[in-house]
Amino acid sequence: QVQLVESGGGLVQAGGSLRLSCAASGTIFSIIAMGWYRQAPGKQRELVADITSGGRTNYADSAEGRFTISRDNAKDTVYLQMNSLKPEDTAVYYCNARLLLPGSVYDYNYWGQGTHVTVSS
Repeated sequence: QVQLVESGGGLVQAGGSLRLSCAASGTIFSIIAMGWYRQAPGKQRELVADITSGGRTNYADSAEGRFTISRDNAKDTVYLQMNSLKPEDTAVYYCNARLLLPGSVYDYNYWGQGTHVTVSS
């Protein structure tokens, strides 16, 4: 059983900052990559940023320069520092982990329950 537990969402004014955290727990062999997606009302879920176990990062254009993803491999935790927030960043943010389970040759995708981020103008 693998769980991803997110924290750090909330309400912030435009221009403000928030830091999201996501901790993976359970019987995990290794985590290949972790990332953050978001889904605004009436829109599809989209990638915000992800990071591999080796530290390679990838950002959506909308996040580049404002958001920073980081990871603590020892704690199986990923962070998303969000600065200069805009009202259009309002969404439910979901943590994602692509990982290997013990004894499996296939990798699996897991999702957190989501955390709300609301940016007021």
